Amino acid sequence: MAAQFQFVMRSGPNTGKIYPLEAPEIIIGRDASNGVAINDGEISRKHARLSLHGSAYVIQDLGSTNGSFVNGQRITGSQVLNPGDTVSFGENIVLMYEAAFDPNATIIASSQAPRTVTPVPRPVPVPIPAPVPAPAPAPVQAYSGQVPAGPVLMAIAPAKKKFPIWLIIVILFLLVICACVGIFVIIDQLSLWCKIVPFLVPLIGGTCA
Repeated sequence: MAAQFQFVMRSGPNTGKIYPLEAPEIIIGRDASNGVAINDGEISRKHARLSLHGSAYVIQDLGSTNGSFVNGQRITGSQVLNPGDTVSFGENIVLMYEAAFDPNATIIASSQAPRTVTPVPRPVPVPIPAPVPAPAPAPVQAYSGQVPAGPVLMAIAPAKKKFPIWLIIVILFLLVICACVGIFVIIDQLSLWCKIVPFLVPLIGGTCA
């Protein structure tokens, strides 16, 4: 009879050990003659019994000292096991109830012709367009009615210097005085002019004796 189920030790003296469940009735205990023999002080010599009912095993405690537990609950009668259940004996022995691995299934599966898998074409990546540069702002053109943003500094032409009137009057007055003095000097020196340039004397209104 091929094993349909198995125990895998998760915690105990032989962690990771697999116990194939092949017989319709299996005794679990410390005795070496048991179908599942676990040499540990927490296990009684005849601790529990597995019975195959249909396609599932049923576990029953045989009056052990430390008790039998399924998924953390102590059993007092018979308990049907399902794949994935944890079976504990005492505090440190934990077994995982699993469906047995069928090696024939692997042989059959490997002998089958491999199926041709049609590759799924990958989508062609769409190129991301390059960002369009923003146009440069157009220069602001000034128009005749535009008000300037700030005060415009106008070039101030230097003011032309003007002679004061009083200075002109003084100069004219001095010229008049000088002219009068010159006339008197000319008249006083008329005799000298008559000797040097007598022909000019009548031009200035004088006469020579």
